[in-house]
Amino acid sequence: MKDLSQQIKEVARSLLQDGKVDLVIGYENGSLPLRTSPCFVRSAGEVERLIWNACCETNLATYLPDRDERVGLVAKGCDARAIVVAIAERQVARERVVIIGVPCEGIIDRRKVASRLGWKEILQANLEDGRILLAGDGFEETLPLEDSLYEACLTCEQRTPPVYDVLVGDPVPPVEVVDPFSEVAALESRGADERWAYFSQEFSKCIRCYACRQACPLCYCPECFIDQTQPSWFGKTNDVSDTLIFHVVRALHLAGRCVDCGACSRACPMGIDLRALNRKMIKDVWERYGYQAGLDLAAMPPLSTFELDDPQEFIK
Repeated sequence: MKDLSQQIKEVARSLLQDGKVDLVIGYENGSLPLRTSPCFVRSAGEVERLIWNACCETNLATYLPDRDERVGLVAKGCDARAIVVAIAERQVARERVVIIGVPCEGIIDRRKVASRLGWKEILQANLEDGRILLAGDGFEETLPLEDSLYEACLTCEQRTPPVYDVLVGDPVPPVEVVDPFSEVAALESRGADERWAYFSQEFSKCIRCYACRQACPLCYCPECFIDQTQPSWFGKTNDVSDTLIFHVVRALHLAGRCVDCGACSRACPMGIDLRALNRKMIKDVWERYGYQAGLDLAAMPPLSTFELDDPQEFIK
């Protein structure tokens, strides 16, 4: 069987040559080990740049809104779910995107790998038979791939994109996670003071670079609330209360929309546990509405619509 990289190249070449798309967005090799970069291909002669491996972490759906071209986009399960939400919210026209679905068994967490190596500089890296072969100045190391994946990948049940136009490779069987919200339940079990202390400590590390917002495929408001000055929603200081408001409001804006792709956590230079709030919102929406974001093109996120029989116990 041809490897996925070769299949992606063939699909991209066919789409471009047949005039079905003007642009294919995928991945190419990065300049450092375990790195890839977004790749923008506009002609059949450029498709050889395209690759696929367990380092293809960027959620490419972030490049779709406000694009007038017809786009073919290489999408993992979480990427495809983000596209579905964007289409449902009318930020992306369905007829202007060809989803090139790629089954995904997890993406490498470079911070995990670096930590296990004692933060030694990695000069070479190869992926082979479920292993990561690493080498640097005076060391060689082999790590199991399954122990080096992002936390978001460990709770991902949609390894095959739920919506696609072309699927490369064979579908990956759905993974049944026995207790997908165990970490949320553990946090909920703490007292209010303990939870406050945890989030205050986590968000005190925030430098307000807004990389989480920029990386998120579903943060596409024309003007973000943090940039508004009339009215000004909160201070621009580095006080913990101002920082907490930004993260809490952003999590609420993503309630019922977040697909848990982990793009925000990967982009954060300070290693903040950004998924904690997002996972809490995902859990609440699932328990209240039985809804998972990005699985159905016809379904609007629960907080974007309403039903007469919606739970309303919060109304006194």
